[in-house]
Amino acid sequence: MAQFDVYLNPSKATRKAYPFLLDIQSPVISEITTRIVLPLGKLQHFKNEYMKTLTPVIEYEGEKLILVTPQISAIPSRMLKEPVGSLAHFCDEVIAALDFAITGI
Repeated sequence: MAQFDVYLNPSKATRKAYPFLLDIQSPVISEITTRIVLPLGKLQHFKNEYMKTLTPVIEYEGEKLILVTPQISAIPSRMLKEPVGSLAHFCDEVIAALDFAITGI
């Protein structure tokens, strides 16, 4: 598992609104049995939650998605199957969103 890999959301109950999960966990802590993830939500479900720095919009798989930073969570790594892509090129925005969530800056 690599930092900034994208996975299909394993939850059938929430997959329609949150089709993907973004693994943001540092490789330094890869030994633990969970992964820290941010959901990627379909923009049409989250228009009122858009904040440029906290919840940036990205285009992935031809769809506009929002990085739902306030919903950061951990998931057992065994629930994440094969990655379907990577957002490593988007790492600056992800780190900025996390910084903003924690520091407000």
